[in-house]
Amino acid sequence: MAGRTTANNKARARRTRNKLARNANGRPRLSVFRSSKNISAQIIDDKAGKTLAAASSLDAALRDALKKGSDAEAAAIVGRVVAEKAIEAGVKDVVFDRGGYMYHGRVKALADAAREAGLNF
Repeated sequence: MAGRTTANNKARARRTRNKLARNANGRPRLSVFRSSKNISAQIIDDKAGKTLAAASSLDAALRDALKKGSDAEAAAIVGRVVAEKAIEAGVKDVVFDRGGYMYHGRVKALADAAREAGLNF
C-alpha cells in the first residue's frame, strides 16, 4: 500500500507541474517541499535550470528562531524569507508550485507570507 501512495503523490505533483509549465509564461516557479518535521521553498528558473532563491526551516539562522520546523509559524517565516531573497535577486512575479500538496495549513501559510512580503502569484 505504501508504494501506491508514493506513486499517487508523484503523479499529483507531475500533474501540477505540467499545468504550471503551460501557464507560467516565463515566470520562475516557487516550489514548496513539506516533510513531517520541516518545510522548504525555492524559486526556480526552469529555462536556465537554476535556483534563484531558497529558504528552509533547516537554515541555521531560522533554526534558532523557530520552536519547531513543522508548524504554520515556521512555514510563514520561510515564506517571508524566500520572498525577500527573491526580491533581492530581482524576481517579483512567480507561479506557485504546491508540489502535489493540498493548499491548506503550512503550504497556505507559506504562500500567504510570501505574498505579504511582496511576491506576486
